Amino acid sequence: MVRLHVKRGGESQFLLEAPGSTRLAELAPLAARIHNGRLKVQRLCSEMEELAEHGISLPYNMQGLTEEQIKELKLKDEWAEKCVPSGGSIFRKDEMGRRNGFAPNEKMQQVIKKTIEEAKALISKKQVQANVCVNMEMVKDALEQLRGAVMIVYPMGLPPHDPVRMEFEDKEDLSGTHAGTEVIKESEAQLWWAGKQLEETKLLSDYVGKNEKTTIIVKIQKKGQGAPGREPVISHEEQKEMMLYYYRKQEELKKLEEEEDDSFLNAEWADNHALKRQFHGVKDIKWGPR
Repeated sequence: MVRLHVKRGGESQFLLEAPGSTRLAELAPLAARIHNGRLKVQRLCSEMEELAEHGISLPYNMQGLTEEQIKELKLKDEWAEKCVPSGGSIFRKDEMGRRNGFAPNEKMQQVIKKTIEEAKALISKKQVQANVCVNMEMVKDALEQLRGAVMIVYPMGLPPHDPVRMEFEDKEDLSGTHAGTEVIKESEAQLWWAGKQLEETKLLSDYVGKNEKTTIIVKIQKKGQGAPGREPVISHEEQKEMMLYYYRKQEELKKLEEEEDDSFLNAEWADNHALKRQFHGVKDIKWGPR
């Protein structure tokens, strides 16, 4: 299996394994699917952290309003009584005004937070350092873990307008958001390697050869964005180590220059003729009047 170290821009994302016989028309969409799946897990984790802290999302017409404005407009959250967390709730006001403030109790909060940690670990960029490949099964596993935690804490479900539920139902609206720009449609995905676009009509082996143990760094991006930046000759970590080495070397040279002093030449032990004068009995002779 050929190992692909997938990057987006200059940042590592995940490792992906594929046979050399894989057609690029299939590989690029697969990489995009994993990339988008990881983004969905990250968005869900972020929204579920808010869910654990401040409860369910308010209806759109109530978000951002003060309590006085809600009373004045005679607005009511009909979902607050339907979507009660298991074991009751504790009130934690959402300063952003997006959620109703009725958070799950401490025990249920821990269920959500622990699951978030486990899901993040599955699709983390640290998996690259650990030399662990990510596949769609791992992404689906992370999503199912998150879904299970929400069902435990909110057995009655979440409001249809809650971002967490919308993510699970693939109804999220990312238009006009930064998160939306990070998503790559499978039909628009392109892979680049060594400054070359990997053409969809070719096989992976057409570029990397027959060696199935090869590891290459590929960059994923949308069609029409042009060639991505080339990989640096040395990595960021290697560059830091080199800079640190030369800095230490420079400091050592400075120290040697500061300590360079030839005053020791006037010392008695540095006199090459001292021993000769001692044998001749002319040591410590002083000239001039006493």
